[in-house]
Amino acid sequence: MSDSYHYKTTSPAVLEAVRAWDEKLKAFHLKREKLAEIFGGPGSPMYSGNDKYVGGVKISASKELDVHWCRPDDHGYRSLRTAPKIPKGTDKPRRVDIKAEHARLQALWAEHCPARISADETWKAIGLDWGSIWLSGGVFFELDGAVYLHLGFKLSDDGDQVEGAAEVMASELNSARQRVLQQRKAA
Repeated sequence: MSDSYHYKTTSPAVLEAVRAWDEKLKAFHLKREKLAEIFGGPGSPMYSGNDKYVGGVKISASKELDVHWCRPDDHGYRSLRTAPKIPKGTDKPRRVDIKAEHARLQALWAEHCPARISADETWKAIGLDWGSIWLSGGVFFELDGAVYLHLGFKLSDDGDQVEGAAEVMASELNSARQRVLQQRKAA
């Protein structure tokens, strides 16, 4: 964000929207971490715009897993292939076994991998258009009953509206952000 604007609101509707997102995000991360129990490693915390999703799991880089899993990315996460990569010369009975194992892995993935979640509806409930966020950037968080907004655009009287939003100094927002980060570390 090149230009930064800082706001704070105690609007019950905005608080409710942010708290609902925080709960949704906690459930997503809990399910993502639980992939370790199924596949042997936690799911990757991926994001695209306002969306969060799992792109793979952190498991061994062993070549033996290449039949079912893509090679690890730069962070060590492997994604499940859409189809098994059966080595040339594999006999027919072994091919059948490999395909059955792949179908089992895909079923496990479908059952246990958390669905993609999006903050677009949260931004809308806060009173902002997700397009404005995409173009200019934005972050929200709650601390002690107040929602803080760090936006890449200025709220206007005729456009985006956040109920009860008052502009605050960057130092107040940054202090609140540091407290939130410290609370998350302690948890």
